[in-house]
Amino acid sequence: MVRAGKRDMAMALPDPMIDVQSMRDERRIPIQKVGVKGLRYPIVLRDKANSVQHTTALVNLYADLPHDFKGTHMSRFIEVFNDHRHDLSMPRFLDMLQEIRVSLEAETAYADLHFPYFIEKRAPISGQSAVMSYDCGYIGKVGPGGRKDFEVSVAVPIQTVCPCSKAISAHGAHNQRGIVSLTVALGPFFWIEDLVELVEGSASSGVYTLLKREDEKYVTEQAYENPRFVEDLVREVYLRVVDLGKFPRFSVEAENYESIHNHSAYAFVEYPSG
Repeated sequence: MVRAGKRDMAMALPDPMIDVQSMRDERRIPIQKVGVKGLRYPIVLRDKANSVQHTTALVNLYADLPHDFKGTHMSRFIEVFNDHRHDLSMPRFLDMLQEIRVSLEAETAYADLHFPYFIEKRAPISGQSAVMSYDCGYIGKVGPGGRKDFEVSVAVPIQTVCPCSKAISAHGAHNQRGIVSLTVALGPFFWIEDLVELVEGSASSGVYTLLKREDEKYVTEQAYENPRFVEDLVREVYLRVVDLGKFPRFSVEAENYESIHNHSAYAFVEYPSG
């Protein structure tokens, strides 16, 4: 048996450093979005009470691909994101997208991040403190000429008491937990904490991680004195966001997990309407 020498073997193997992604594609089909999806990564955000907050995000990063590029360089998405993960405050998020766009020679770069945001919340009477988790997201894109589009979303758990049930029942009224999702287009700087407080103040009551008996009494009575239909809920949030005068557009979505029906109650409103 004749053994091939090292030099002969090296000559037989393809060059491992060929950049296949940069080769030309002849099919003339541009791709609107290509990238990495479902990346879980630790990130650092700004925190109103503690300056910074460490959390973990589910990350999707994309860019467009011209018709004559065979493929994108997936590793560059991760390289750029890793460089920015220690400060993903809202302005830095857009800087990260611009860097992805330039690095990949793309016209437009896109990203969406979904992460739990933690806020320490005190019970209303006892003052006992515990941490609440709110599901939040950044969704944005940066295009040619500095065109930017950026939205921040926050999902806030709340409690509502049914006004109809209260009006017709001799004893009590049915109540339910729900979720209000508020999505705002980036305007002037704001804190996620302030959006959470705004939504909770529009409901019959907020919800808490830790309540003592005196707190339960207060929350139950407060909710009973502030009944809300799901329609009331989105309208109250709408008016409060408009009063802030900060956001060029926003939407409010509410879902109540009904306690006496086998379905949810739902409402949605956006600004500007239509």
